[in-house]
Amino acid sequence: MRALISVYDKTNLSDFARRLTEIGFEIISSGGTSDFLKENSIKHITVESVTGFQEMLDGRVKTLHPKIHGGILADLDKPEHVNDLKLNSIEPINLVVCNLYPFKDKPSIELIDVGGPTMVRAAAKNYKHVGIVVDPGDYGPVLDELGNDKILSDATKLKLAAKAFNHTANYDKEIAKWFDLQVSTQKPNLVDGESSRFTFDDEIELKLVKSNLELRYGENPHQFGAFYRRQGQTTWLDEATLHSGKKLSYLNIFDADAAWKLVNELSQINEKRPYGVAIIKHANACGAAISDNLEDAYTKAMSADPVSAFGGIVAINGNVNVNLAEVILDNPQADVLIAQSYDKDALELIKSKRKVLRVISATKPMGTTVEFRTVDNGFLVQEPDILDSLQGGTWTVVTDTLPDEKGWADAALAYVVCARTTSNAIVYANEFQIVAVGAGQQSRVMSAEIAAMKADGKAKGGAAASDAFFPFRDGVDAIAQAGITTIIQPGGSIRDAEIIEAANEHKIAMILTGQRHFKH
Repeated sequence: MRALISVYDKTNLSDFARRLTEIGFEIISSGGTSDFLKENSIKHITVESVTGFQEMLDGRVKTLHPKIHGGILADLDKPEHVNDLKLNSIEPINLVVCNLYPFKDKPSIELIDVGGPTMVRAAAKNYKHVGIVVDPGDYGPVLDELGNDKILSDATKLKLAAKAFNHTANYDKEIAKWFDLQVSTQKPNLVDGESSRFTFDDEIELKLVKSNLELRYGENPHQFGAFYRRQGQTTWLDEATLHSGKKLSYLNIFDADAAWKLVNELSQINEKRPYGVAIIKHANACGAAISDNLEDAYTKAMSADPVSAFGGIVAINGNVNVNLAEVILDNPQADVLIAQSYDKDALELIKSKRKVLRVISATKPMGTTVEFRTVDNGFLVQEPDILDSLQGGTWTVVTDTLPDEKGWADAALAYVVCARTTSNAIVYANEFQIVAVGAGQQSRVMSAEIAAMKADGKAKGGAAASDAFFPFRDGVDAIAQAGITTIIQPGGSIRDAEIIEAANEHKIAMILTGQRHFKH
């Protein structure tokens, strides 16, 4: 008797496989399952030894072979099938144990299983002669029945086959949904003269799955709250590890997402300064900086507005060592600290000194193809706002004064942070750090004045970014009062000529991007 075992979920596999060998089954296996059996000293032969072919195409092809599928699909009640097996030296396979890649949890092309569903369907089709097990929960009952007379009853094999076809049907359904999503949100291939517009289907299926991440409460303590993800999708928070601190609240997650996305964008601005720190309060940056080392980036980010940083979110796009941990502990306490990783001694130090601080390690944000926002019982749907500076966009200088190398660098940093700040937004940067942020004002000139007040002289010689055009020159005049030497903004106002003239009067270099970045 032969059993073919190829599983992703190895729950209870060692006991099950060992018992099969005791009953008298010869086990065939490959890839990660074979490695697992070897580690647990469970006797087996490899698929390669049966087929005579090594795995190929990064493991995409290993079980797709006549000596495997002939052994599974042969109807042993038919003499011609039995004869075909003999002529081709193929031995029957009596039991297939297979479960599939976790596509639903981590959808991607590489997690679309091909060989697995093929084996499952083949075994289920030939259920009269082959038992098919797709659920580790069935290991016990299957062993109990095999232990009696070494065969499964027709009723059991039929039940297992039905479960197997449901297993592959649900798997294919998740893959189909994911592909439908890619189609519904893709940008069309354009020819000359066509409009570059994002397109949506007339219907979007939206099914949400509750995350294991439990919230303390909603936006306010008297509101219940929960965190969901789209079925078939995953988020960086699902992959993150909460090392210490209280449960996250609704606003902790909202602000943490803003911080983690921003700090990962900062790492793309300047290849000589790949390390970034972003400090977020109420979804807006109160400090951000890039550097060639994290301690410097953290210190500069914190210096922008240490008062607002208290109780905020600190995001670090690298590893936290003891030295950095000590610097963090010497500064105002955050509610949440997110980093790529922590040295063990750094983590223990932070946990011992800041017991309520939520300390999180996380992988990079997953990214999304579509964004949703509720309006009553409806949804606003849009593609994400991708920054042109990070995609090779072209910026144009429109003033007599040209930015120097420092001006370009400060403008790039201010531009990225401004795009992720609540409109109307004005952001000042100097020497690779944000020195002041004016956010969420109804008047753009008011945002400029607030930023100038916060900067308190630190913006002199730096750059200012505006998320949208200046409707009047008073915004430029207010920025000039802060000592700014470079302004970056989209342009597009009917008064652009007046705005540019104001910049020339103040001897400010002005860069137009042609792309607005409102964030409401």
